[in-house]
Amino acid sequence: MTHSARIEPGAAPVVPVHRAEMVIVGGGGSGLTAAIVAATMGRKVIVLEKNAEPGGSTIRSIGSISATRTRHQIREGIEDSPEEHFEDFGKFNDAIKEKLWKGFDNHDNLTLRKILVDNVRDSIAFLESIGVRFYGPTLEAPHRKPRMHNVLPNSRAYGYWLVKRARKLGVDIRSERRVNRLVWNGSRVEAVECLGPDGAVERYEASGAIVLACGDYSASKELKQRYARPEFVNMRTSCNPANTGDGHVMAMDLGARILNSHMVFARVRFEPPPRRAFVHALPPWKPLTMFMEMSLKYMPSWLLRPFIMSFLTTVLEAQPSLFRHGAIMVNKRGDRFCDELNHPEYQLVAQPDQQAFIVFDERLAKKYSSYPNFVSTAPGVAYAYVPDYARSRKDVFYKAPTIEALAKAIGADPETLAETIAVRNATIGVSPCETLTIEQGPFYAMGPVSCFVPGTEAGLAIDEQFRILGADDAPIPGLFGAGILAQGGVMLEGHGHHLGWAFTSGRLAGRFAAEYAAQSVAARHPVPSKA
Repeated sequence: MTHSARIEPGAAPVVPVHRAEMVIVGGGGSGLTAAIVAATMGRKVIVLEKNAEPGGSTIRSIGSISATRTRHQIREGIEDSPEEHFEDFGKFNDAIKEKLWKGFDNHDNLTLRKILVDNVRDSIAFLESIGVRFYGPTLEAPHRKPRMHNVLPNSRAYGYWLVKRARKLGVDIRSERRVNRLVWNGSRVEAVECLGPDGAVERYEASGAIVLACGDYSASKELKQRYARPEFVNMRTSCNPANTGDGHVMAMDLGARILNSHMVFARVRFEPPPRRAFVHALPPWKPLTMFMEMSLKYMPSWLLRPFIMSFLTTVLEAQPSLFRHGAIMVNKRGDRFCDELNHPEYQLVAQPDQQAFIVFDERLAKKYSSYPNFVSTAPGVAYAYVPDYARSRKDVFYKAPTIEALAKAIGADPETLAETIAVRNATIGVSPCETLTIEQGPFYAMGPVSCFVPGTEAGLAIDEQFRILGADDAPIPGLFGAGILAQGGVMLEGHGHHLGWAFTSGRLAGRFAAEYAAQSVAARHPVPSKA
């Protein structure tokens, strides 16, 4: 577990010291954005990244950002406003509160939501100014207007362009550094200590400010054990294995507090492909992304769907209606192990390899081949149907003429699966009349699916200047936050809101921290009067 240290002023450091005006902990989207903004304002910046490669959770994401009044909306003649976005934003959050957090004290920070919707357009403009390209906007209900902007050619473009711009500005990016200590000098946070690539301790002093931008705690067994349901403790994260809550713990040792700590959630999602899709390996070169943007704009929809589906990996999850209409979930042996409509992730974590398959027959396959019956929501496509999976996710799609053949295809025991389906069919009479039996071939399985903790909505309390708050909600001097670590209570349901927050909070935290750094240095080193 990481921790912070309060040392007496003037105590001599016992490790190698590196100095800058600002030190940013975390080289993901929010941290790199903060570094670029601060460097543009003239600050000397060091970024410390835990992974071997910068980019953080941002380069592992789907890559969408929801925003209004962008050049893309204007080009398409879409009249929209941040005020409408603010209202629709709340519909996502209300739905998730009712589904998962009913009865909890859900702190939704409307002030920070307003800051996001008012400033996210400028975040897209900032990204475009450094080389990032988007296509869209596309619609996702309950948004009333198309707002989702999708990065080209893939989310790794964010890391490529952010790192390129940061280094051009002289930002010193140091990878394989796990920060494990904040140093308090009696009046402000003045330094961090970390373990370097060789395991040696390094110290980085900031004459101005420190920004924590090191992600959530979805990969921390200890913090999930403290704040989440016990079933979540051993679940994998579908995002960034380095998100172990280091920044949360260090800041809490200085009096910071977590808002919405209970909002650790799980998803049952399809496993990612065994090999990265071709589109995920495409470089973000300008001629290529320009060609892709034009192709996507004018490509017929029947050609567009397979391309967009190829972007999607673990984000896809089956809709509950699929199970209401008769599909079941079985483990690798072929046993049905849960009520699919009552948090199956709580039972899935105890199954072999934490994996399962969704099983149904030809009637349900036909039913889920067109609107309004869709298997998944899919960014950029809106909805994904059985034929989309058959064409674009062959790695998770199985079809066989008999139940026994289907069992062999997924590695289950044929007798066990046949008995499981027979028992299920026998209970249909006491189920809602819309539920179908599984008896008309061919038969289908989709999977494996697994249970993931994709992230948390639990972030440190901050103020409107992105200062991390300590005791009595007073700012901790010299300490700022950005990204999910500094979510501050705002809930970010819906595609494109987490990345929107990452870049918007990064821009604003970088600016406020750079201003604080300039004032702090000036106060300690006043310019002598010429009088």
